[in-house]
Amino acid sequence: MALDKYGIAKRIAQELRDGMYVNLGIGIPTLVANYIPAGMMIMIQSENGMLGMGPYPDEEELDPDLINAGKETVTILPGGAFFDSAESFGMIRAGKVDMTVLGAMEVSEKGDIANWKIPGKMVKGMGGAMDLVASARNIIVAMQHTNPKGESKLLPECTLPLTGIRCVRRVVTELAVLDIMPEGFLLIERAPGVSVEEIRSRTLGKLMVSAEVREMQL
Repeated sequence: MALDKYGIAKRIAQELRDGMYVNLGIGIPTLVANYIPAGMMIMIQSENGMLGMGPYPDEEELDPDLINAGKETVTILPGGAFFDSAESFGMIRAGKVDMTVLGAMEVSEKGDIANWKIPGKMVKGMGGAMDLVASARNIIVAMQHTNPKGESKLLPECTLPLTGIRCVRRVVTELAVLDIMPEGFLLIERAPGVSVEEIRSRTLGKLMVSAEVREMQL
């Protein structure tokens, strides 16, 4: 069966390594903070000016002054720090972030990402995604495999305004884990109960299949 958004976040948490500095984008990526393995020290950076962000709070931990870039209430770990957005983006642009996890509306087989604007729709601004995709050392996309109409979001070329070019390294969807290779998408893992044929039918971009496609272990 296909994963829900929590399953996607749980699978991405397996990509984390002790001591990493990680930025989590709005939407599914923010859920990754809830699945950091016990005993692992991860410093989560939020571009609105937090370092050492923790998971979502329980009701008794709610503090309206502690919010992430998506305006959601969060917690702060012991030793966490606060600073202005100029310093935050200085960290990002200087390449201090080891991994960025972003949502996306489209990803191309070349690793291009479109996640900031749909033409004709009102947006508040492009946000920090362009800086993140230009500067982070490892970019993972957390997204649904298809849009609400059932159309693939993994494409030969993005049709929406680009956020970054040839920057995505891995995509995790409710169906699969795919790496971006020079030749296109490489399927390396499938969700429990999901067939390679189903993934192929929902991927419009060029799809290659690893010699041994593992089932995700969550």
